[in-house]
Amino acid sequence: MLEALKEKVYKANMDLVKHGLVIFTWGNVSGIDRESGLVVIKPSGVSYETMKASDMVVVDLDGNIVEGDLRPSSDTPTHLILYKAFPEIGGVVHTHSTYATAWAQAGCDIPNIGTTHADYFHEAIPCTADMTEEEVKGQYELETGNVIVKRFEGINPVHTPGVLVKNHGPFSWGKDADEAVYNAVVMEQVAKMASIAYAVNPNLTMNPYLIEKHFSRKHGPNAYYGQKKK
Repeated sequence: MLEALKEKVYKANMDLVKHGLVIFTWGNVSGIDRESGLVVIKPSGVSYETMKASDMVVVDLDGNIVEGDLRPSSDTPTHLILYKAFPEIGGVVHTHSTYATAWAQAGCDIPNIGTTHADYFHEAIPCTADMTEEEVKGQYELETGNVIVKRFEGINPVHTPGVLVKNHGPFSWGKDADEAVYNAVVMEQVAKMASIAYAVNPNLTMNPYLIEKHFSRKHGPNAYYGQKKK
């Protein structure tokens, strides 16, 4: 079932290792087949060194296991909330990458202060609010998804495809699992750049015209970066 998607999600998970975004079992990638409404996700706590495409778990949007002998990632409920709330997305990534997680632990948005950021994220990458005692002690992973969705009220999740969960770490998404990983890599890099930039100049500013110019070069009807698609 969904063998091609399993292979794609497996490869995307391995790409997290290749790009240095995870160590041990600190991360997960999922992908959704919108036609069937089924999600393929990494199994919980399985080492990347031994993991295979056949280990990927298939769940429905209510979290029921449809296929697989292993338990799905403990973050599965968060992924499912995002798929339900953001119908445009086809893949979700969660990591504990160093710089993005540091910003999450600091409880700060990653501000848009450079053209690299603006090429991929229109807004500051937002950080969620504190989770309540009820949210943490209740259905924690599901509520993590809910606080992300709440933070994105008024923000286009396609134009800003990532978030920091306060005191926890980053989530990113995209049209598929591969793009979600790509955005996770970019998020880590801009988090690193922002950390260094603020250390050099805590009073830095950003030209708002550059944000609009660089974002629109790659996104929207007037995009002209790269080659025309045939």
